[in-house]
Amino acid sequence: MPNSPIVSIRNLNVQSGHSSILKNINLEIPRNKITVLLGPSGCGKTTLLKCLNRLTDLHPQLQVGGEVLIDGEDIFHPKKDITEVRQKLGLLSQKPFPLPMSIYKNITYGLKIKGIKDKSRLRANVERNLRDAGLWAEVKDRLHTPGARLSIGQQQRLCLARGLAVGPEIILADEPTSALDPISSKKIEEKFLELKQNYTLIVVTHILRQARRLGDHIVFMYFGEIVEQGTPEQIFGNPQSDILKEYLRSGH
Repeated sequence: MPNSPIVSIRNLNVQSGHSSILKNINLEIPRNKITVLLGPSGCGKTTLLKCLNRLTDLHPQLQVGGEVLIDGEDIFHPKKDITEVRQKLGLLSQKPFPLPMSIYKNITYGLKIKGIKDKSRLRANVERNLRDAGLWAEVKDRLHTPGARLSIGQQQRLCLARGLAVGPEIILADEPTSALDPISSKKIEEKFLELKQNYTLIVVTHILRQARRLGDHIVFMYFGEIVEQGTPEQIFGNPQSDILKEYLRSGH
């Protein structure tokens, strides 16, 4: 349903031993919007992202409780196919990690895993996703050169294109511009604002200006808890909690 949240998180708790990383997270992520997870380093933003695509499974010391529903289906259900879950979510990390292969093969890698072999279809996918990531004009004449030869800003857009190629519904972006120069950062932000027409984006940042520029819905986290959430106008213009007021005053 277009107006229903694409993600519903209910009573999510994550612990490592006796230490709580996330505490009673209840959150709804709206479709075709940019939800920004804002807060200081170590407040649980990245762990929350990892829960959404079950990367927490790779850390056996983590105990995860509660529900995460994507399109109404509980991703932690014992019979849920993890691969299917992860294909719904494209992940963009802080530091880009292009695969050790050509630009072209970076994009087709996931498509081939999905069983797409037709060369003309693969070529069309490569062009479309590089265009969507704002990279096509810069690389169209060197598609068969290594992705690692691109600048770091171009590598991040290549990783975005690779994530889009498998047809996700949601793009998870964990501090996606922290390693980039201002021009590359601006390109990524502009691309995100375009992509929300067709995708839901969840962006982790601690940069206030970026949260204000990108966010339709802003979630402020502190020590593993959601302190406040709302529109940029509510969060920046009328903060309710002393913690958020102090965070905004400090100008992170």
